[in-house]
Amino acid sequence: MTDDSWRTELLQHREQKDRYFARDRHSPIPPDQRGLFDGLSYFDPDPELQFELELQEYDDPETITIGTSTDGERDYLVWGHFDFELDGKTYSLDAYRTTPGEDRLWVPFRDETNTKETYGAGRYLDLDAGDRTDDGRWSVDFNYAYSPSCAYSPQFECPLVPMENWLQVRIEAGEKDYDGPAESDSGHGAHGHGHAD
Repeated sequence: MTDDSWRTELLQHREQKDRYFARDRHSPIPPDQRGLFDGLSYFDPDPELQFELELQEYDDPETITIGTSTDGERDYLVWGHFDFELDGKTYSLDAYRTTPGEDRLWVPFRDETNTKETYGAGRYLDLDAGDRTDDGRWSVDFNYAYSPSCAYSPQFECPLVPMENWLQVRIEAGEKDYDGPAESDSGHGAHGHGHAD
């Protein structure tokens, strides 16, 4: 995929998500805020933060219990890990599945943009069969990193990012933090709290 087609596809994805958030009845934006919703904020597209990586699968995937934003728990299989290089250093992220047979991966992460520019509890990447390359690697594109649903409303339950996936580097790609509508009936901006999937 050329840089131009990659950028066009990414921007179309963002436009579609904004329309969904503004209009769909399943939107995580609270109904009383949707009329004022004017789109999510993003880092500029950065082709340097898309990678084609081999998943290093674990021989005997461990089941771990991950806490959620509402003090619940969910079980995941630690299926493998991705290693990638950024600014001359190598970083690793675990990838999770809910069942052995699914061809999807959940890659949550925290990084050093959290709390100031991006959602404090971290962001997610979802990978599925369409993200596989012809040689079996995975397209891991941080430009598609998104905030969990509880970033927009505390009514959602979101799994928290395991400490193994806390990155000591800035990932300046994907969604930025959502501060709520620019104005509300009270004249104060609403702020999303919590963590969702």
